Amino acid sequence: MAAHGRVFNFSAGPAMLPLEVLEQTQRDTLNFNGSGMSVMEMSHRSKAFEGIIKQAEADLRTLLSIPDNYKVLFVQGGASTQFAAIPLNFTQEGDTVDYIVTGAWSKKAYEEAAKFGLNANVVAKGDNKSVPARDSWKLSPDAKYVHYCDNETIGGVEFQGAPDVGDVPLIADMSSNFLSKPVDVSKYAMIYAGAQKNVGPSGVVIAIVREDLLGKARPSCPTMLNYAIAAENGSMYNTPPCWPIYVCGLVFQHLLKLGGLAGARERNVKKAQLLYDTIAGSNGFYFSPVEESVRSKMNVPFTIPSKPELEKAFVAEATAAQLLELKGHRSVGGMRASIYNAMPHEGVEALTKFMTEFQAKNA
Repeated sequence: MAAHGRVFNFSAGPAMLPLEVLEQTQRDTLNFNGSGMSVMEMSHRSKAFEGIIKQAEADLRTLLSIPDNYKVLFVQGGASTQFAAIPLNFTQEGDTVDYIVTGAWSKKAYEEAAKFGLNANVVAKGDNKSVPARDSWKLSPDAKYVHYCDNETIGGVEFQGAPDVGDVPLIADMSSNFLSKPVDVSKYAMIYAGAQKNVGPSGVVIAIVREDLLGKARPSCPTMLNYAIAAENGSMYNTPPCWPIYVCGLVFQHLLKLGGLAGARERNVKKAQLLYDTIAGSNGFYFSPVEESVRSKMNVPFTIPSKPELEKAFVAEATAAQLLELKGHRSVGGMRASIYNAMPHEGVEALTKFMTEFQAKNA
């Protein structure tokens, strides 16, 4: 880090990328693999880019042990566009769909689906700091799917496994914890994630869709939002976001070298534990608003409850100490540390050391 003059970037996204990956992109920017051009310049129909996207998919399949009956798609528009694409692909007007709402992003997904003439139900609603008890959920037996957000980036609420919804297809927005831990893909009808938090730069969404769900889109579904069209064309119906896909592929290789997703989980658990232990050991100076059983290992919000006027100084002094983007989301305030895969343990150590020193000065 120091050799490149880099800071510890705790942004919720776009977020840090592994230093090794950035160094590789630097080498490839002018001349990728002897092609004489950058990935940003080459045709998406070229053999060079065909090799890039096929290798990226193969490595992702290895990381997640994706079954053969699932398609891997690299699509555009961010995860927020998928909020509309999902009902357009999997429902017809008048169908029933269920949404588990545990924070800002699952709420936005529900509100988008409600625009498409559906019987859209909030079957469980959290308070932005917990997940409602399973026996309180009011699931619809005839739902076309159940949608939820596996990790709420703003509130810091994370499911600890796939929710049990019976035989109804389960769809998960994993934008902010994708590839942070092993996942049993077979429990899901679809997993999707914006890349800019854990696996790459902004501009591409990774969608993993079970094949039997494809080909049922509404006639009005725009071509560019139709997952079947994307699958039939190998994610290249039009020019895809070539550079972000290339960087994602490098991140997949990087994760494989570091022990796959089991290794990622181990590192992420240690980082999160250190930060939560620092909050818990502050004798109430710092406070985590999220129920302990569902605290995110990726996004950690915290406050200074007894002296909230100190929070602005905390962020300013942390920034001066090269610990950046710690201001909480504008809708909730306080502070938030996003500690995705690429955040090294040393970054969390630096943050917790700063927190302890700040408390000592201001308690």
